Amino acid sequence: MDFVLIPGATGRAWYWHLVAPRLEAAGHRVISVELPADDDTKGLTDYAQAVIDAAGTTTRPVVVAASLGGFTAPLVAGPLDTTTIILVNAMVPLPGEMADDWWGDTGMEKARIARARRLGYPVEFELDAYFLHDVDPDVIATADPKADQSDRPMRDPCAFETWPARVIAIAGRDDRFFPLEFQQDLARTRLGVEPIVVPGGHLVALSHPEELTAAILKAADSEGERP
Repeated sequence: MDFVLIPGATGRAWYWHLVAPRLEAAGHRVISVELPADDDTKGLTDYAQAVIDAAGTTTRPVVVAASLGGFTAPLVAGPLDTTTIILVNAMVPLPGEMADDWWGDTGMEKARIARARRLGYPVEFELDAYFLHDVDPDVIATADPKADQSDRPMRDPCAFETWPARVIAIAGRDDRFFPLEFQQDLARTRLGVEPIVVPGGHLVALSHPEELTAAILKAADSEGERP
C-alpha cells in the first residue's frame, strides 16, 4: 500500500519523520511531502501540485493530511486516484471555503478558548501551551527553527465539489488547538463520520507516533467503498 503524507502549517515533511518509518516497517511505501509554505507567491493550487508531483509514482495511495493539510487533501485525491483520505487533527473544508473563513465558520476559536478556561491553561495562544505541551524536547530540538507559514493559501477557496474518496478522521484526545469535542462535531457534520480518537495533542505525529501509525494502518485497512 502507498501512503502520501501531507503536513500542516509550515509544510515540513519532517513533521512525519517518526510516522513514516513505522509505516515503512509495516511493509508500505511512503512519500512525505514538502510544501512551499514559506513562499508568499504559492497558494493552494501550488500546494496540491507539490503533492501530485511528489506522489507521481504511487498507485492509488492513501492520502494522510494533518491540520492545514486538510485544505490540500481534497484537491489531490482525484488526480492521484486516492482510495482513502485520512485527516489527522485536520481542518475539514467545505467546497469553496477559504481557510481564513474556516475559523469563524466552524466556531473553532470559541471551542479552543472554552477548553482552555475549563482546564486552566492559557487562553491566549502560546506555542508551548498549544502545540508542544506533549512533545518530547529531544524531538522539538530537531525541528527547523526557520520554518514559516505564508498567509497566501489561507485566501484561496478550496476548489472541490465533493470529497473524491472515502474520508476517515483521526483526532487527538488532548488536542488543545482543535479540541476533541470540536473535532468530533466537525467530522459528524461535515463528513458524516465518527473520528478515531488517539492519545496526543495537535502535533500527534510527534508526540504519539506509535499510536497514530497504528490508527492510520487500521483506518487504511478498514472496509469502505469509494464514492
